Amino acid sequence: MYLRMAKRLLLETDKRLLWKLFWNMGVRGLRSVQRHKKRLKQGDFFPPFLYISLINSCNLRCQGCWVDVAAKQQKIEPAAMHRMLNEAKEMGNSFFGILGGEPFMHPELLDVLAEHPDAYFQIFTNGHFITDEVAKRMRKLGNITPLISVEGTEIISDERRGKADVLSQTMQGLQYCLDNKVMTGVCTSLCKTNFEDLLTDEWVDRLIEMGVLYTWYHVYRPVGPDACPDLALTPEQQRKARQFVVDIRATKPIVVVDAYYDADGKALCPAATGFTHHISPWGDIEPCPIIQFAKESIHDERPLREVFNESEFLHDFRQTAAESTRGCIVLERPDLLLELAERHGAKDSTARGTIYEEVAALKSQSSQYHPGFEIPERSWAYRIAKRICFNDFGAYSRHFKFENWQDVVTDSEQRADQDGPDQLMQIKSH
Repeated sequence: MYLRMAKRLLLETDKRLLWKLFWNMGVRGLRSVQRHKKRLKQGDFFPPFLYISLINSCNLRCQGCWVDVAAKQQKIEPAAMHRMLNEAKEMGNSFFGILGGEPFMHPELLDVLAEHPDAYFQIFTNGHFITDEVAKRMRKLGNITPLISVEGTEIISDERRGKADVLSQTMQGLQYCLDNKVMTGVCTSLCKTNFEDLLTDEWVDRLIEMGVLYTWYHVYRPVGPDACPDLALTPEQQRKARQFVVDIRATKPIVVVDAYYDADGKALCPAATGFTHHISPWGDIEPCPIIQFAKESIHDERPLREVFNESEFLHDFRQTAAESTRGCIVLERPDLLLELAERHGAKDSTARGTIYEEVAALKSQSSQYHPGFEIPERSWAYRIAKRICFNDFGAYSRHFKFENWQDVVTDSEQRADQDGPDQLMQIKSH
């Protein structure tokens, strides 16, 4: 499998792009993690990776979207982007995730990224704005990998994304990237309506045949003004998804990304461990994209390193999240998240101004944390990579208070008593 993957990398993408990936994301990305570890030992903090939502606008209206895509357009201007990227690079960072809205609706997107050839950018996109010309420019720049979202079959895609003919336009954008030998990935937000269609060997084999080099299965998070909790996966489906990813990594020549587990299959949250935080289109610094509370901004006059290092809100979030669960605090303990935001007087960083009410209305449910059901990596390459670069960085050993699943259930039952018998039965079933 490893030889087949190496052959694909050498034959199915531009060699210059492969070198950019190896150097900017691989070598320099590893160095950014090592600097992060060193900072933690010294009592300092700056996340080694940043996710940046540089525009709120989008041409789609996806179920469960938390972004204010219908609000007046707000984007991070080039000058602010350059300042942020340069200050992050000074701290050793070299990899940045670019989100939206739809990033390609930002008119200066590629011009901005072109000014940072020493960094590597992963653009989360629906693919609708990727033309042959855009794909050719990404290949010329060499420091961009588009991660194109496919949310199901044609019918399911239209339903999930609130518009007709979504899948065909997405696949056309994907094909432009592949035709131009751009290093391209496909991601899916796994939910109940696409679970059986896309979490399959047949779908992964099709991606490989097309020339897609990596895939990423996110787990649907029911948040935002129209959360659609009925789409959320059951605990059994989440474990099945984890097993599928572990097996595919060990058997098929395609890279599979995940953001929720370490090498031993233990759950983790990248925001709780300090691995990454998020920048909104308004420049607000949030723990992660679905947590729309903020106290600081990239527009602060202080250097970015000071903003991150001195943020009591972000520090308290990491500690609170790590003390409560190895999973997602938004899903499991929205009450704690709300209490944290109120305690710090965090502002609502949405345009709609309803985030406090939205979080107050969330009910506790299962996330990726399933003690006793850990599924370790089968692939030695992923085990090594995760032990070096993607682990909890000691966050849970410093703070985590639960020793076993019964402790989690007991704690959840105490909270659920206030919500009634239906909520209690839901937690016990998890």
